[in-house]
Amino acid sequence: MTFRALTISREYGSGGAEVAAIAANCLGWRLIDKGLLAEISAKANVPEGDVAALDERRDPWLQRISRPIWGKGGDGVSDVLPVELFDADAEADVARTVIEEAYQAGNCVFVGRGSQCLLRHKPDVFRVLVYARWEDRVRRVQARVPPGADVSSLLQSMDARRLEYLRAHYGENGADPHLYDLLIDSRNQTEAAARLIVCAMELMK
Repeated sequence: MTFRALTISREYGSGGAEVAAIAANCLGWRLIDKGLLAEISAKANVPEGDVAALDERRDPWLQRISRPIWGKGGDGVSDVLPVELFDADAEADVARTVIEEAYQAGNCVFVGRGSQCLLRHKPDVFRVLVYARWEDRVRRVQARVPPGADVSSLLQSMDARRLEYLRAHYGENGADPHLYDLLIDSRNQTEAAARLIVCAMELMK
């Protein structure tokens, strides 16, 4: 089996995005990470800043329960002009389209955004989860946040947000090892982790 795509899921602070970039460079493949936001922006015709604000999120519960009355008058019954609202659900739908189109083109490395779920039944996709020990994650994130920031809370909230995104949009548990072909501890050695992934892909052809 020759692989045509690689998905890199990651714990926050594990260095997974950097691992994906190195792996893409080693393979000579297209990296689909932050560039995905620009593609979503173009397809949805909304500012990229709005897309970034909704990246790997779920809409607040109040917005979800009020969705049935969008486009209604003040009485909640009378029709008014349709409301075109770009929310997290809309972004996830566009992201799904972009990921599927990129997969069809082949030779690409996806970072998160549910790619491991969307492409889980494709035999030519290699799916990886990059994780790291808590202390390694704290050390990595501390280097890029303001002094005094509550890094532990940030790690917990980001992990929870990503897991909720997958549950809401794909009905999957992102921590389920059966979603992946390989789980790897980056140990804050992103170059080594990326090369191990590429080697594993070669061995599992």
